[in-house]
Amino acid sequence: MAAMKIGIMGAYGSFTEQAALQYVEAHALTKVEIVPLVEITALLQAIESGAIDLAIFPIQNSLSGIVESSIRGLSQHVCSVEDFFSIEVNQNLLVLPGTTSAHINTITSQRPAIGQCQSYLDRVWKGTVITEYVDTAKAAADLANGTLPPDTAVIASARAAELYHLEILEPAIQDLKHNVTSFVAAVKGR
Repeated sequence: MAAMKIGIMGAYGSFTEQAALQYVEAHALTKVEIVPLVEITALLQAIESGAIDLAIFPIQNSLSGIVESSIRGLSQHVCSVEDFFSIEVNQNLLVLPGTTSAHINTITSQRPAIGQCQSYLDRVWKGTVITEYVDTAKAAADLANGTLPPDTAVIASARAAELYHLEILEPAIQDLKHNVTSFVAAVKGR
């Protein structure tokens, strides 16, 4: 029997991967392959074409609200929602090993992650350039592989720090202690 392919909106180390792993455990699934498709369009095209069996993506966060790219994607693609579920999200400021706050000139991450940390960024990093990136975990991977300059910090998960050998400069930087993101698990439209 072939492995069930679960596509995620995000790279390895994203909160969507964390959500997918929680979904797998909650449904006692075995023989699963997680497929990182990063962007919603690629994810929903993959579910429509049958390239993946299940798509998992964020829909709303307790701090930053509706995930606009997911809503736009749902309006342009056909799928059937199978489940809604939520996970707690702790955002962390990640840097290359040995980097201190004095070395940071830019902070980057996905728009919702930046929104979840806006008060922290305004308070602690006033005057620092804040830029948007396609995905939290992709930003971490790109910092680690040299695509992003070494004076960049990224907002991402602790798992991304572990996977990409980055250091957590500051943990749990989200503005709400209990920061929750709701996810959709979708299958090919019927």
